[in-house]
Amino acid sequence: MARRQSEVGACRLALAGADSGLLVFLFSLDIMSRGDDLQSQALTKPAFSETQASALVESVFGLKVSEIQPLPSYDDQNFHVYVSRTKDTTDGPTEYVLKISNTESSKTPELIEVQSHIIMFLRAAGFPTASVCRTKGDNLTSLVSIGKKLPCHSSSPVHVHYCILATDSGSEIASYLVRLLTYLPGRPIAEIPISPQLLYEIGRLAGKLDKTLEKFHHPKLSCLRRENFIWNLKNVPLLEKYLYALGQSRNREIVTQVIQLFKGEVLTKLGDFRECVNHGDLNDHNILVEAIKSAPEGATYHVSGILDFGDMSYGYYVFEVAITIMYMMIESKSPLHVGGHVLAGFESVIPLTPVERGALFLLVCGRFCQSLVIAAHSCQLHPENKEYLMITAKTGWKHLQQMFDMGQEAVEEIWFQTARSYDSGIAM
Repeated sequence: MARRQSEVGACRLALAGADSGLLVFLFSLDIMSRGDDLQSQALTKPAFSETQASALVESVFGLKVSEIQPLPSYDDQNFHVYVSRTKDTTDGPTEYVLKISNTESSKTPELIEVQSHIIMFLRAAGFPTASVCRTKGDNLTSLVSIGKKLPCHSSSPVHVHYCILATDSGSEIASYLVRLLTYLPGRPIAEIPISPQLLYEIGRLAGKLDKTLEKFHHPKLSCLRRENFIWNLKNVPLLEKYLYALGQSRNREIVTQVIQLFKGEVLTKLGDFRECVNHGDLNDHNILVEAIKSAPEGATYHVSGILDFGDMSYGYYVFEVAITIMYMMIESKSPLHVGGHVLAGFESVIPLTPVERGALFLLVCGRFCQSLVIAAHSCQLHPENKEYLMITAKTGWKHLQQMFDMGQEAVEEIWFQTARSYDSGIAM
C-alpha cells in the first residue's frame, strides 16, 4: 500500500475524554498537509506512520506493540499489529488489525458501531469473522484527532463524541475513528487457484451470511439504509458523474450502455426483489482461505476469514450473489463459468426468484462498472495508491467487455446450466 514515510520524533496525549471515546493527539510533524489541489481529498484517507499507529494502539487499547506493518486498503488505513505478552495478556491473541477509518466514515460513528456489532454477532453464529477489541474505556471505537498545533484555550474535558479542532491558523484538524480487531489467519483467495468446489462454498457462505443477518437487531440498524452510498448496487446510475475519469473510450461507451440498461431493467424491478442486509464486498481480497489437505492434484481449501464490513448496507439477496460472482471472476482462468458455481452455492441456501435471476446479468455488469469507474476516479485523486486501486482493472475491463459482447442470454445459459448440474449431483 502506498503511504508516506515520514517518521515522527515524538507524540503525546494532549486531551482525553474517556467517557466520550474521544482522544486528541499532538504529533510533532504535520503529516496531513499537502501542497497540491488534492488537499481536501488527502485529508479523507488517513496517513499515519507506523510510529503513530503504535502510539494509538498503546494509548487507546493498552497493548504493548512489538511490531507493526501497513496493510493494503482502499480509503481507510490498516495495520498488522503484533503485541508483546504481559502478565495481564498471557492468554490473549498476539496479532491484531488496527483499522483507522477515513474522515468521512468517521463522521458516522453509529454506522461503524453497527458494523462492529454485526461482526461480533456473526462470530457468535459461527462465521469466521474477527473479534472486536474494546478500548481501555470499554468502548468498541475511539475517535482521535491529530494536527501540528493544538490551541490551549481551555483545559476542560471533552464531552462530545465527535469534533473538529482548529489550529492556530484556523485550518481543520482531521478526526478518525479507530478500532482494533483480531488478526485472522489465511491467504486471500486472490492468491490461489479457485476450484469449483471453493466457488460453491463461497456462494453458500454469502447466502448463509445474508440469511443469518435476518436475525440481527440493533437500535441503530436503520443507518444501513445508505441511500446515496456509491457502492450500493442500486446506485449504479450515480456513476454518471465520474465517467470523465474514463476519457473518450470503448470502456466509457460500455459503462454508459450498462447504466442505461440498468435504469430501465433493474431499477424498475427493485420492488420485486427481496430485501436484506448485504455485506456488499465479498471480493477476492476480503475472503481468506486455508488449506485443509494436500493432494497430487493440489490443495483443498476452506474459508478461514471474512474481512471488511465497511460497505454493508440494506440491499437485496440478488445483490449479494451478483457482487460475489463479479469479484470471483477477477482472477479466474474461466471467468464466465464462475457465476454458475457461486449461484449454485448461494441458491442452496436462498433460491432466487425468476425476477431476481433475470436481473443477475445486469447486476454483475453493474458491479464491474462500479469497481472500474470508481477506481479510475480514485486514481486521479490518489495516484500514490494506484497499484491497489487498480487491482480489479487488470482483468475487469476485459471480463466486462466479454460479457457485454456475448450478451445476457448466452452468459445466463452458461451460469444456469452450471447451477443446474449441482441438482443432478454432477457439477460442471
